[in-house]
Amino acid sequence: MSKSKSISRSLGEFLGHIFRGVRTKVDDKGRVIPPEQVKRTEVRRTVEEEKQGEHVILRRTTIEEVEVRRSDAGSA
Repeated sequence: MSKSKSISRSLGEFLGHIFRGVRTKVDDKGRVIPPEQVKRTEVRRTVEEEKQGEHVILRRTTIEEVEVRRSDAGSA
C-alpha cells in the first residue's frame, strides 16, 4: 500500500505548477519560447537614493532592457 501525499505537499505542488506557468514566456500564438531563443541586453541602469532620517533610505532602481527574440525560419 502506498502512502498518500499530505495536503501540504499537494498544495505546494499545485502552487508550483501555477508559478511555473506564470513565469513561462510565450509568443503571440501561445507557444512556449525557450530561454535560449531570447537575448536580453541591459541598456541603462539608474539608481536614485535618498536618505530620510537616520533609519530610512528610499532607493529607486530603474533597469532598461532590450529583448530580441529569434524568429522561426518558417514563420512570416
